[in-house]
Amino acid sequence: MERTWSAALRDVLGSAARHKVLSGVIAVCVVATFAVIGVIGTASHAATGLNADGIGAIIPAGAPAAPSFSFPELDHPGQRVSLAGYAGKPVVVNFFASWCPPCKQETPKLASFYRTERGSVPLVGMDENDTSADAASFAKKNGVTYPLAWDPHLVASDAYDVAGMPQTFFLNASHHIVYHVIGPITTAELNQGIALATASR
Repeated sequence: MERTWSAALRDVLGSAARHKVLSGVIAVCVVATFAVIGVIGTASHAATGLNADGIGAIIPAGAPAAPSFSFPELDHPGQRVSLAGYAGKPVVVNFFASWCPPCKQETPKLASFYRTERGSVPLVGMDENDTSADAASFAKKNGVTYPLAWDPHLVASDAYDVAGMPQTFFLNASHHIVYHVIGPITTAELNQGIALATASR
Protein backbone atom coordinates (compact mmCIF):
# COMPACT_ATOMS: atom_id res chain seq x y z
CA MET A 1 0.00 0.00 0.00
CA GLU A 2 2.84 2.38 0.84
CA ARG A 3 4.35 1.90 -2.60
CA THR A 4 1.01 2.63 -4.24
CA TRP A 5 0.55 5.88 -2.31
CA SER A 6 4.13 6.88 -3.16
CA ALA A 7 3.49 6.38 -6.86
CA ALA A 8 0.22 8.30 -6.65
CA LEU A 9 1.89 11.16 -4.82
CA ARG A 10 4.61 11.40 -7.48
CA ASP A 11 1.99 11.62 -10.24
CA VAL A 12 0.03 14.32 -8.44
CA LEU A 13 3.05 16.46 -7.59
CA GLY A 14 4.51 16.02 -11.08
CA SER A 15 1.33 17.48 -12.50
CA ALA A 16 1.39 20.31 -9.96
CA ALA A 17 4.88 21.41 -10.92
CA ARG A 18 3.73 21.95 -14.48
CA HIS A 19 0.35 23.51 -13.78
CA LYS A 20 0.77 26.63 -11.69
CA VAL A 21 -2.90 27.35 -11.19
CA LEU A 22 -3.59 24.01 -9.53
CA SER A 23 -0.37 23.70 -7.53
CA GLY A 24 -1.56 25.39 -4.35
CA VAL A 25 -4.81 23.44 -4.18
CA ILE A 26 -3.11 20.14 -4.91
CA ALA A 27 -0.42 20.74 -2.31
CA VAL A 28 -3.04 21.38 0.36
CA CYS A 29 -4.98 18.26 -0.63
CA VAL A 30 -1.84 16.11 -0.56
CA VAL A 31 -0.85 17.34 2.90
CA ALA A 32 -4.39 16.82 4.21
CA THR A 33 -4.52 13.32 2.75
CA PHE A 34 -1.30 12.27 4.46
CA ALA A 35 -2.45 13.76 7.73
CA VAL A 36 -5.66 11.75 7.63
CA ILE A 37 -4.40 8.37 6.47
CA GLY A 38 -1.08 8.50 8.35
CA VAL A 39 0.93 7.01 5.53
CA ILE A 40 4.15 8.23 7.04
CA GLY A 41 4.38 6.47 10.39
CA THR A 42 6.97 5.88 13.05
CA ALA A 43 8.17 2.67 11.43
CA SER A 44 8.92 4.37 8.12
CA HIS A 45 10.86 7.12 9.93
CA ALA A 46 13.20 4.52 11.35
CA ALA A 47 13.62 2.81 7.98
CA THR A 48 14.18 5.89 5.82
CA GLY A 49 15.88 8.38 8.12
CA LEU A 50 12.93 10.77 8.09
CA ASN A 51 12.74 13.31 10.88
CA ALA A 52 9.85 13.20 13.35
CA ASP A 53 7.88 15.59 11.14
CA GLY A 54 8.23 13.25 8.17
CA ILE A 55 9.81 15.88 5.92
CA GLY A 56 13.62 15.99 6.11
CA ALA A 57 15.41 12.77 5.15
CA ILE A 58 19.01 11.79 5.73
CA ILE A 59 20.36 10.14 2.60
CA PRO A 60 22.11 6.79 3.21
CA ALA A 61 25.85 6.52 2.66
CA GLY A 62 26.75 5.74 -0.92
CA ALA A 63 24.02 7.92 -2.45
CA PRO A 64 24.76 8.97 -6.03
CA ALA A 65 26.33 12.30 -6.82
CA ALA A 66 24.01 15.26 -7.33
CA PRO A 67 23.27 16.01 -10.99
CA SER A 68 25.41 18.81 -12.38
CA PHE A 69 23.75 21.99 -13.63
CA SER A 70 24.54 25.27 -15.33
CA PHE A 71 21.88 27.94 -15.93
CA PRO A 72 21.70 31.70 -16.53
CA GLU A 73 21.84 33.70 -13.31
CA LEU A 74 18.57 35.49 -12.71
CA ASP A 75 18.81 39.25 -13.27
CA HIS A 76 22.50 39.02 -14.25
CA PRO A 77 22.71 38.71 -18.05
CA GLY A 78 25.76 36.85 -19.28
CA GLN A 79 26.48 35.17 -15.95
CA ARG A 80 25.73 31.56 -15.05
CA VAL A 81 25.13 29.55 -11.91
CA SER A 82 26.72 26.11 -12.04
CA LEU A 83 27.38 23.33 -9.58
CA ALA A 84 30.92 23.07 -10.96
CA GLY A 85 31.52 26.60 -9.73
CA TYR A 86 31.38 25.26 -6.16
CA ALA A 87 33.87 22.44 -6.61
CA GLY A 88 35.17 21.14 -3.29
CA LYS A 89 32.54 23.03 -1.27
CA PRO A 90 29.31 21.90 0.39
CA VAL A 91 26.27 23.47 -1.30
CA VAL A 92 22.60 23.97 -0.44
CA VAL A 93 20.35 23.76 -3.52
CA ASN A 94 16.81 25.09 -3.10
CA PHE A 95 14.09 24.58 -5.73
CA PHE A 96 11.39 27.28 -5.74
CA ALA A 97 9.11 29.43 -7.89
CA SER A 98 7.50 32.83 -7.39
CA TRP A 99 4.01 31.34 -7.92
CA CYS A 100 4.49 28.61 -5.28
CA PRO A 101 2.55 29.44 -2.05
CA PRO A 102 4.82 27.44 0.34
CA CYS A 103 7.87 29.10 -1.24
CA LYS A 104 6.57 32.46 -0.05
CA GLN A 105 6.77 31.12 3.51
CA GLU A 106 10.20 29.55 3.09
CA THR A 107 12.20 32.05 1.03
CA PRO A 108 12.45 34.83 3.65
CA LYS A 109 13.90 32.26 6.09
CA LEU A 110 16.52 31.15 3.59
CA ALA A 111 17.35 34.77 2.73
CA SER A 112 17.83 35.58 6.42
CA PHE A 113 20.01 32.50 6.91
CA TYR A 114 22.20 33.46 3.99
CA ARG A 115 22.69 37.01 5.23
CA THR A 116 23.57 35.74 8.72
CA GLU A 117 25.79 32.81 7.72
CA ARG A 118 27.17 34.16 4.47
CA GLY A 119 30.42 32.47 3.55
CA SER A 120 29.91 29.33 5.61
CA VAL A 121 28.00 27.24 3.05
CA PRO A 122 26.97 28.43 -0.42
CA LEU A 123 23.23 28.56 -1.10
CA VAL A 124 21.84 28.39 -4.64
CA GLY A 125 18.21 28.97 -5.58
CA MET A 126 16.80 27.12 -8.60
CA ASP A 127 13.88 29.09 -10.03
CA GLU A 128 11.65 26.63 -11.87
CA ASN A 129 8.84 27.02 -14.44
CA ASP A 130 8.75 30.79 -13.93
CA THR A 131 9.22 34.06 -15.78
CA SER A 132 12.42 35.95 -15.08
CA ALA A 133 10.48 39.13 -14.26
CA ASP A 134 8.23 37.42 -11.70
CA ALA A 135 11.17 35.60 -10.15
CA ALA A 136 13.29 38.75 -9.91
CA SER A 137 10.43 40.65 -8.27
CA PHE A 138 9.87 37.78 -5.82
CA ALA A 139 13.56 37.65 -4.93
CA LYS A 140 13.77 41.38 -4.33
CA LYS A 141 10.61 41.40 -2.19
CA ASN A 142 11.99 38.61 0.01
CA GLY A 143 15.49 40.01 0.41
CA VAL A 144 17.24 37.25 -1.55
CA THR A 145 20.93 37.94 -2.11
CA TYR A 146 22.17 34.42 -2.88
CA PRO A 147 22.64 33.33 -6.52
CA LEU A 148 19.49 32.29 -8.38
CA ALA A 149 19.58 30.02 -11.41
CA TRP A 150 16.75 30.51 -13.89
CA ASP A 151 15.39 27.19 -15.19
CA PRO A 152 12.06 27.92 -16.93
CA HIS A 153 11.86 24.50 -18.62
CA LEU A 154 12.25 22.34 -15.48
CA VAL A 155 15.51 20.78 -16.64
CA ALA A 156 17.02 20.74 -13.15
CA SER A 157 13.73 19.64 -11.57
CA ASP A 158 13.68 16.58 -13.81
CA ALA A 159 17.35 15.82 -13.11
CA TYR A 160 16.81 16.02 -9.34
CA ASP A 161 13.45 14.24 -9.52
CA VAL A 162 11.68 17.25 -7.98
CA ALA A 163 7.94 16.68 -8.34
CA GLY A 164 6.76 19.63 -6.22
CA MET A 165 8.18 22.75 -4.60
CA PRO A 166 9.83 23.87 -2.48
CA GLN A 167 12.49 21.24 -2.03
CA THR A 168 15.99 21.62 -0.63
CA PHE A 169 19.05 19.44 -1.17
CA PHE A 170 22.18 19.54 0.97
CA LEU A 171 25.34 18.46 -0.83
CA ASN A 172 28.64 17.63 0.84
CA ALA A 173 32.01 18.81 -0.47
CA SER A 174 32.08 16.00 -3.04
CA HIS A 175 28.57 17.02 -4.14
CA HIS A 176 26.75 13.94 -2.94
CA ILE A 177 23.27 14.53 -1.53
CA VAL A 178 23.37 13.96 2.21
CA TYR A 179 20.03 15.50 3.23
CA HIS A 180 16.77 16.29 1.46
CA VAL A 181 13.80 18.35 2.62
CA ILE A 182 10.41 18.34 0.87
CA GLY A 183 8.24 21.37 1.63
CA PRO A 184 9.09 24.59 3.51
CA ILE A 185 12.25 24.02 5.48
CA THR A 186 12.34 24.48 9.25
CA THR A 187 15.21 26.02 11.19
CA ALA A 188 15.97 22.61 12.72
CA GLU A 189 16.13 20.99 9.27
CA LEU A 190 18.31 23.79 7.96
CA ASN A 191 20.76 23.36 10.82
CA GLN A 192 20.79 19.56 10.47
CA GLY A 193 21.35 19.75 6.73
CA ILE A 194 24.25 22.16 7.15
CA ALA A 195 25.80 19.93 9.83
CA LEU A 196 25.57 16.86 7.58
CA ALA A 197 26.88 18.71 4.52
CA THR A 198 29.90 20.06 6.35
CA ALA A 199 30.70 16.95 8.39
CA SER A 200 32.95 15.47 5.71
CA ARG A 201 34.61 18.63 4.53
